[in-house]
Amino acid sequence: MSSIPQVDAPSSRISLRLPTVHESFASVLRTIVVALFLLTFILQPFLIPSESMERTLLVGDFLLVDKQIFAPTDRLSQWILPYRKVQCGDIVVFHHADPPYLVKRVVGIPGDHIRIENGRVLVNDVMLSEPYAAFEPAPPSAFRDNFPGRIYDDPNIDPVWWHQLQSLTRNGELVVPSGQYFVLGDNRNHSKDSRFWGLVPRQAIVAQPLVIYFSLRRPSSTDVQQATDDRLVHDRELSARLVAFARWKRIFHVVH
Repeated sequence: MSSIPQVDAPSSRISLRLPTVHESFASVLRTIVVALFLLTFILQPFLIPSESMERTLLVGDFLLVDKQIFAPTDRLSQWILPYRKVQCGDIVVFHHADPPYLVKRVVGIPGDHIRIENGRVLVNDVMLSEPYAAFEPAPPSAFRDNFPGRIYDDPNIDPVWWHQLQSLTRNGELVVPSGQYFVLGDNRNHSKDSRFWGLVPRQAIVAQPLVIYFSLRRPSSTDVQQATDDRLVHDRELSARLVAFARWKRIFHVVH
């Protein structure tokens, strides 16, 4: 009788070993190098301190921003990272005198004709659809709500910008010059923006917000203030307050 060939069964034992100190150190070092590269050249964290971009960005939001998307481009670098031009509707981070960085939304690019009527933005005679814009209660302001204004009647207006604005106004509209951008806060009645201090040069735009990686519950000056008391709380209420210190649903929320 012919013998049946036998096939050796693979061993059921799996050999495991712990990494050496050298391997562990090398792994940690690689992680640190990658993190430093990302934070230095691509990503950067920011904290939102004011209500000017509500309800898109809230006071206490921590952002990661992309520092490369609007960087100067050349044919070689476009194959490595997805650079593109600044567009109307983009939320941008840019250099400013005080504070050093601001975040606003672009509503006018070079060549656009801008005017605001009763708080509504018109670009090239077309009213923008702005589902992101908020109009929280505020004292009336003719200059803020009807731009460009004809009367210098708001103490928040930069006088240098006021004089420049006169030379850029044609037929009641601001004509955005080359290399400049007109930006507004989404919280239109509580934002100091291009209406008050002027245009943003292209070279000042440094990043675009990507994601909210954490969000603390912090009061906004536009929120309805709640009454406080000295009442002692039960342990369940204390637990609820501890849980409520952050806006958990906003974590990893994509900004747009």
